[in-house]
Amino acid sequence: QVQLMESGGGLVQPGGSLRLSCVTSGLLLEHYTMAWFRQAPGKEREGVGCISASDGSTYYIDSVKGRFTISKDNAENTVYLQMNSLKPEDTAVYYCATDRWASCNPTVAGQVHDYDYWGQGTQVTVSS
Repeated sequence: QVQLMESGGGLVQPGGSLRLSCVTSGLLLEHYTMAWFRQAPGKEREGVGCISASDGSTYYIDSVKGRFTISKDNAENTVYLQMNSLKPEDTAVYYCATDRWASCNPTVAGQVHDYDYWGQGTQVTVSS
């Protein structure tokens, strides 16, 4: 049974940093595409970025490029989202998601229906 558990969210001032973790179980991380999504109040869930299973290539939405980095540790079955230079508009619940057959590509923003397995989410609030 595939399970995902996010952690690392919290309250941070604008310009600050957070690192989210997603611990996985029930799968071999090297065989699954992983992605991070977020959902702000009153908005649809959107993909933030993804990391491919095969070669670890990553894609990000334009609004986080250069600020967010996705990485993974296959041995620890953990995926990370390093978020730097945070802005108030980054405030949202962040979710990790996985699917063996999803394609990690520049269309990640709208791929919410491509992923079958989701974590419970972790709140990130950027405010002074």
